Amino acid sequence: MGILNATPDSFSDGGSFMEPAAACDHGMKMLDDGADILDVGGESTRPGAESVPAAEELRRVIPVIRALRARTEAPISIDTCKATVAAAAIEAGADIVNDVTGLCGDPEMIPLVARSGVGVVVMHMRGEPRTMQLDPVYEDVLREVGEFFRQALDAAITSGIDPMRIVLDPGIGFGKTPEHNRQLLRGLSLFAGFGRPLLIGVSRKSFLGWIAGSPRIEDRHWPGVALTSCCRERGARIFRVHDPKPHKEALRMTEAILGDA
Repeated sequence: MGILNATPDSFSDGGSFMEPAAACDHGMKMLDDGADILDVGGESTRPGAESVPAAEELRRVIPVIRALRARTEAPISIDTCKATVAAAAIEAGADIVNDVTGLCGDPEMIPLVARSGVGVVVMHMRGEPRTMQLDPVYEDVLREVGEFFRQALDAAITSGIDPMRIVLDPGIGFGKTPEHNRQLLRGLSLFAGFGRPLLIGVSRKSFLGWIAGSPRIEDRHWPGVALTSCCRERGARIFRVHDPKPHKEALRMTEAILGDA
């Protein structure tokens, strides 16, 4: 899943793809580099980020989705927690809703996803982007994220969402300390019991620098690729990344060793 941020303030590429034509060209390049899905977002969810009005989010993402859909049949995901934005994105050609609130942020999101029949990524987040990293506390992060998944799946399926359209994301870096992130990644296989694909998003995140011992964002690249390989072995199936090519190559090698190629 290639990350396509149409935002001015995302933590690593904010402002780079604000123009629809530039965003579309970048999306097509990511597909050429091995991405299978494009994830379009118009609101930064970095720690401390402020919420963006729906009208502004729509202005940023809808032209990009329309331009991409005119050029490719590859699945397009809309990264939003607002049902109005998701509905417009689906009408413009999006196939998946990627909701960082795990379908908890907007009461209209579950009915929309059930009604439209699109795929959905249910992510765990403690708090909201503006405050999520102030002091996240868990007694047992694996157990608590697992319980969230159980409840979210029950709510989604009861509301008419096809379970085969649901993907789970433990939300690395969303209301978690670096140690919480490490525990989640170490215990990923525990979530296999839910029977749904796991999505992992670690690309360029600060905890990679914490583990690598470097504050420079450019030093997070290869640790992220290494984690893609590690998480594939532990059961993850979808990887949300900024640079698809090296991650795709790491997956091909890992799957060849596992016998899944």
